[in-house]
Amino acid sequence: MSDRLYIFDTTLRDGEQVPGCQLNTVEKIQVARQLEALGVDVIEAGFPVSSPGDFNSVIEISKAVTWPTICALTRAVEKDIEVAAEALRYAKRKRIHTGIGTSDSHIRYKFNSTREEILERAIACVKYAKRFVEDVEFYAEDAGRTDNEYLARVVEAVIKAGATVVNIPDTTGYCLPSEYGDKIRYLMENVDGIENAIISTHCHNDLGMATANTMAGVMNGARQVEVTINGIGERAGNTSLEEIAMILKSHKELDIETNINTKKIYPTSRMISSLMNMPVQPNKAIVGRNAFAHSSGIHQDGVLKNVQTYEIIDPRDVGIDDNSIVLTARSGRAALKSRLNALGIELTQEKLDKIYQEFLKLADKKKDINDDDILLLAGADRTHNHRIKLEYLQVTSGVGVRSVASLGLNIAGESFEDSASGNGPVDAAIKALKKIINRKMVLKEFTIQAINKGSDDVGKVHMQVEYDGHVYYGFGANTDIVAASVEAYIDCINKFKI
Repeated sequence: MSDRLYIFDTTLRDGEQVPGCQLNTVEKIQVARQLEALGVDVIEAGFPVSSPGDFNSVIEISKAVTWPTICALTRAVEKDIEVAAEALRYAKRKRIHTGIGTSDSHIRYKFNSTREEILERAIACVKYAKRFVEDVEFYAEDAGRTDNEYLARVVEAVIKAGATVVNIPDTTGYCLPSEYGDKIRYLMENVDGIENAIISTHCHNDLGMATANTMAGVMNGARQVEVTINGIGERAGNTSLEEIAMILKSHKELDIETNINTKKIYPTSRMISSLMNMPVQPNKAIVGRNAFAHSSGIHQDGVLKNVQTYEIIDPRDVGIDDNSIVLTARSGRAALKSRLNALGIELTQEKLDKIYQEFLKLADKKKDINDDDILLLAGADRTHNHRIKLEYLQVTSGVGVRSVASLGLNIAGESFEDSASGNGPVDAAIKALKKIINRKMVLKEFTIQAINKGSDDVGKVHMQVEYDGHVYYGFGANTDIVAASVEAYIDCINKFKI
């Protein structure tokens, strides 16, 4: 009989900690429902004590999904645990994820404490969480750099205190796969009562070894993996859900199964990328646009003769369907609705009608509409309640001619307009914008991404703007890259704390 590996998805908690990737509650519910359809076992819905938004999101996600366990993160602090328990009150299956740093670095510099005091706090937080829920997960933060003998003492103590799952995070992404695998094996062999809990991995990708470390942990006895869609997460990210799922699907000899419906991987990846405004690198394993592309003549020849010569995964196994409906200006609402549903998005008729009108406008500008375009349209109403909106933009530009831009803004219902010249059309447009919004703002980062390479493609612009000591993240998308740039800048301004 195959071993069962539990998939703990932390896209909505660790993944959402990426600057500029924050979601509102409605978007989080949308993601949670897609994760449920994907087949994840545990959804870490947030850190309730950190903000009213996180608290409310955990409540609403608990109401929205049925069978996955809903997990809330806490520190080893009684107030954190109480707030998490309150946020989880509607969850059908609930888990509190509590813990504390165990490495000597954390003990000494973060907590100004001792090993014995940390051990006592670890036991106390598990016992307190156990008052509220049966399912308690303990995390030993920075376990990757924690002495194995001391780590084993902590793990044994928290299991005796009632922990049902014990998380062994490589918080800094420092461990080598052999080192991390040995750590898990040491715990499996040296912790009394280890059979009473599930050991979990939580690996970061700072040195590019998150997936390798996670698999090393699984090979040595871990039976829960903590992952995110597209590998998003703090700094260099977390272990990718899609990579672990497809490694196990490809390596049948490991005899380890998950509950993941792999055909929903690609649509889920596209949804997360769009909602979080987080591009997927083209060469990303499993879900990158080049993952199944073959440009080498030798590779192309081999694939044409037999696809298995260079492809170990059937693209259809991850939800990439070469025969999917192509959407054009002649497509009707039914085709658009069908494609949205395939991407995990369900809309009211009123919302569908609004998106369809925007779809027709875009289809007049582009020959073919792809999934990224559709997801952008589905998320376009996020700017609906913005205080500042772009009313019009006109740019004059050319070789040997200084670019001039005129634009109009609607600010809280009142119209403003101005113009400026600049070193190129984008520079001119932003200077005109800054003349209307007369504040000291500094553009820190400006990234342009084409979705599909065509000259008629939608351009996605990501920006970081510094204002009053804070950095704000903005996003814009348009077939006109100058307009997309202005929209991204306006998106930043709308987030200013004024």
